[in-house]
Amino acid sequence: MNLFTIAYKSIRQRALASSLTCLSVSLGVMLMVIVLSGFAIVEKNFSQNSINYDLIVGPKGSSLQLILNTVYRIGDPVGNLPYRFYREMQDDPRIKVSVPIALGDVTEEGSFKIVGTTTEYFKIGYAPGRSFKVAGKSFGTAFDAIIGSQVAYQNGWEIGHKFKLVHGGAESDHVHDEEFTVIGILAPTGTANDKTVFVNLEGFYLIAGHDKPVREAVKQEIEFFGNTSLTEEQIAKIEKAEIEEAEAHSAEGGHDHAHHHAHETPEIKKDLTAIFVQTHKPIQAALLEGQSRRGYRAQYVNPIRPISRLMNNIVGNIRTVMFMMTSLIIIVSGVGIFVSIYNSMSDRKKEIAVMRALGARRQTVFSIILAESVLLCLTGGVLGILMGHGLIYASAPYIERSAGILVDPLTIEPLEFILFPVLMVLATLVGFIPGMTAYRTDVADALAG
Repeated sequence: MNLFTIAYKSIRQRALASSLTCLSVSLGVMLMVIVLSGFAIVEKNFSQNSINYDLIVGPKGSSLQLILNTVYRIGDPVGNLPYRFYREMQDDPRIKVSVPIALGDVTEEGSFKIVGTTTEYFKIGYAPGRSFKVAGKSFGTAFDAIIGSQVAYQNGWEIGHKFKLVHGGAESDHVHDEEFTVIGILAPTGTANDKTVFVNLEGFYLIAGHDKPVREAVKQEIEFFGNTSLTEEQIAKIEKAEIEEAEAHSAEGGHDHAHHHAHETPEIKKDLTAIFVQTHKPIQAALLEGQSRRGYRAQYVNPIRPISRLMNNIVGNIRTVMFMMTSLIIIVSGVGIFVSIYNSMSDRKKEIAVMRALGARRQTVFSIILAESVLLCLTGGVLGILMGHGLIYASAPYIERSAGILVDPLTIEPLEFILFPVLMVLATLVGFIPGMTAYRTDVADALAG
């Protein structure tokens, strides 16, 4: 009979106390696993693996706000860029692909973010080596829409469903009259795209109120470029069209947009929230980014750097605190094992004395006590890991539905492999004093008592 068999039988004799101490270890390890896996999921989604662009171009302002708004659909836009800037960017030989992005509205049902863009967005892919899978068609007409998997699931929308937009965000009560039609549904990506509605950029500009008044647009263009691309004659012509459109709209009670839709929106009246860019070479992305920092009219932002700063300065600190707290829980659990075994020593003196009398050496008795501590710690560790990953597995569908994040419960963080060596050290420490107590047990006194 080996030492661990004897230790196991000894633990069974104190089944209730042993189960409770083992449970305390497993709960601590479970919390550790959840913390490690949870932050790993966050880091994975806020990393280069979830962005397939070298640069995000936007108006001057907060680079973090620009990335959060355009890539992760969090918060409000920094501002707008003239459409002319996007058109000129397409002629830049350093740029391989440029994709326009226009934000501002949400769906009437579910308040999902609206992104006006082009078919190019879906050709690029949502992450390196990962392409979009669309059930249905790509943009064909102006009022086509492609929706994310979570939008389809939560709203119950299918291909052919028609919907309206709420102007300016969820807090607004102004619903646009124009209707978009779902012509495609994205397969789950585990990114913000799952909770986004993509509409044809052409249709986005045809919505009443989405095109700027010409004088305001000209002012923005002059501030941005230092000049305007229009002559006074062209500006007057566009103004005249605006007046005619407003009169037609008023005459029909504010619900006739046929006149508005019959004309293509002049470029001067269009603007964009951001432009997603891929360059031919990494060095070109670095040069463009450096150029924008030297007072250029727009900012070229590497999407990873602001997020990395956020992760390191805020999320990383939270992770450290949580890691320390769960570590303390495991240490306290180890103390519980120590108390349980130590308190049992007074009741086991005669048992130990009998073992010694039958020929067991002091080292053998000491090893049995250490084996008990190791069994309790390692059993609690195994249970904790199984419970932690089991809880993640059970909650994965809810996380995917509510946050649009794909969760792999089988992913094991490298730090988890450190748990067992740590538990072995902890078991040795908490079992040492009770083991020494058993080691020093006087056989004659114990049998006489």
